Amino acid sequence: MTVSAEVQITDLTINDHACLTFGESEELLDLTAAFVRDGLSGGLRVVWLCEQPQGVLTELSRRGIAVQSATSAGRMDVVACQDGLLPGQTFSVEHAMRWLRTQMEVTSREGYAGLRVALDMGWALRPVSGIERLPAFEEEIAATLSGSSVSVLCQYDRERFDPVTLASVSSFHTRSVTAATYHNDPLLRICRQYAPPGIRLAGQIDQSAGEALSLALAEAIRVDGDITVNMSELSFIDLSCTRMIIDAARGLAPARGVVLRCNRAIASRFVLLGADGIPGVSLVTSHDQ
Repeated sequence: MTVSAEVQITDLTINDHACLTFGESEELLDLTAAFVRDGLSGGLRVVWLCEQPQGVLTELSRRGIAVQSATSAGRMDVVACQDGLLPGQTFSVEHAMRWLRTQMEVTSREGYAGLRVALDMGWALRPVSGIERLPAFEEEIAATLSGSSVSVLCQYDRERFDPVTLASVSSFHTRSVTAATYHNDPLLRICRQYAPPGIRLAGQIDQSAGEALSLALAEAIRVDGDITVNMSELSFIDLSCTRMIIDAARGLAPARGVVLRCNRAIASRFVLLGADGIPGVSLVTSHDQ
């Protein structure tokens, strides 16, 4: 079995112009949180342009990022689309590039080693004039980043953007980023989680996906530190898969912890098999989040 991912989010470096395609909000938040986390830990300034800044700040905090200290120090800004790229109902490449260059100038003036910018491109789905110049915008970004210490992560929802649009912008990106995926079909998705580290399960899982689950758990365990098994979007898990996750948690070194994040129905399966009594295991239900 192989893991599919063109480039890991943790592999991005300076002056990368990366295209992140995602299929659900949890995937977007997880991957971008890792992009933000690694930027801050590397001494960079980070800016995330998004649809709902307050919600994004809450999600970053939930994923272990010190939002308050980073924003207070000016190391991180979370900006609404209309305050950055899209004033009013008209898109202008010139205006958008002025915004980006201003961010670059602020970063240089304040002495940061570099800049990371995450751009949620959901605004391009709105009925705004000038949107046909989206490929020109991506081309301008690519030219501006050349030789700089700036990386940009452009985020496209693959379920909402049509294939023609995605194809029209792909050639301007140096990297293509998706979550490392162990299983993906209409009933189940198992992928790596980056912030906090672990794995994420969505849909319904039974013993037929046991091999993929085993591989995902093994790779998560090989990374140092605590791990999270995010099952918040899981609607069913059979006993064999429940036991596999519990056995993996039980086998970790005493100093490491495991967070099992799930809804009440899934949590009851883990309680039935004694997961709540294992040292180092935290069972977090939707009610507790």
